[in-house]
Amino acid sequence: MRGTSERENAVTLLWQEHLAAPFPPRLRTVDPAGVDMVLLDAGIAGCVSVWQKNGGRLDAGRQRTLHHCTRELDRALPLVTDAAELRYLLRLRQLAELTAAH
Repeated sequence: MRGTSERENAVTLLWQEHLAAPFPPRLRTVDPAGVDMVLLDAGIAGCVSVWQKNGGRLDAGRQRTLHHCTRELDRALPLVTDAAELRYLLRLRQLAELTAAH
């Protein structure tokens, strides 16, 4: 149980940071590795929101969505060189990873 509580705390802190951070403007028009970052951000955000509302649980479909988004981020991240964009996307990836974990 302690691991779950620590994970919930980590997600809460990362989520607060994420909500306070502006979406990187350049990523609205550039799709690194063909990955639409706006859709990816929205997909992960929706899953994290549901995860929090459901007390740290997700249905199988949302877990698949998060795993897919993580793979997409892994394809795109090597092509992103801006520090602020990287910070934003790495936090997003961490949120996806933490909320998808069983």
